[in-house]
Amino acid sequence: MNAVAVVAASPAPAMPLRRVFGAYLAEARSECLRYLRAPGFLLPILLFPGLFYLVFGVLMGRSEGADAARYLLASYSIFGVMSPGLFGFGVSLALERDGGLLTWKRALPMPPGAYLLGKMLMAMVAAAVVVLMLLAMATGLAHVALAPRQVVALLGSGVLGVLPFCALGMLVGTLIKGQGAPGMLQLVYLPMSFLSGLWFPLPMMPTFLQRVAPAWPSYHLDRVALGAVGLAHDAMLPHVLVLAGFAAVCFALAVRRLRRVG
Repeated sequence: MNAVAVVAASPAPAMPLRRVFGAYLAEARSECLRYLRAPGFLLPILLFPGLFYLVFGVLMGRSEGADAARYLLASYSIFGVMSPGLFGFGVSLALERDGGLLTWKRALPMPPGAYLLGKMLMAMVAAAVVVLMLLAMATGLAHVALAPRQVVALLGSGVLGVLPFCALGMLVGTLIKGQGAPGMLQLVYLPMSFLSGLWFPLPMMPTFLQRVAPAWPSYHLDRVALGAVGLAHDAMLPHVLVLAGFAAVCFALAVRRLRRVG
């Protein structure tokens, strides 16, 4: 009896570091392949920012000058980057919670953070695809001249800038049922994009909208992207800190919600 109790009370052996890394890698690969092979997910993410940039950045930018095409490259990159974070993370999390997939994944012998990390990496890959597509359109069609460091800075802004929207999507996905998540996220995504000056430059908008624009994380990421292409000269650190704080708060609330209600 005592021997059985000792065996039962003994802790499970720790998983080797190689297997832990393999579990994270396998989950990330699975998430990336699942969404990149889904036309219903990838095509809208590429279509909307690409179409907007073609009309406003390329066609209209020819009459407005190179700075207009450069400005819209940064803004529409952020508009496109927000989508995989909000929808790729939020909608899928809500649907998988409703379908019981999240509960099943918790029962698997894999690190608990692998599921969330896989979705984050998927969103970062999709964000990179969006920014690279717009960069190709800007340099090839709108003849925007960018230094190599500006290209790298804009790409880095998009890949890392998707993380606050992953956190926001994760929070919404823990609060809303699967069927209601797409509509709720549209109510977040589109007004936030407009009010942040991603569709039209803020100086063209009413004064009161310009004053409330800093309340949105997309505004701060847009400032970082504009700085990356040489069109914003204000300090970038405050914008980065706002984005990091926003991501941390949303992520903490979402994790707490998942622990309480699953």
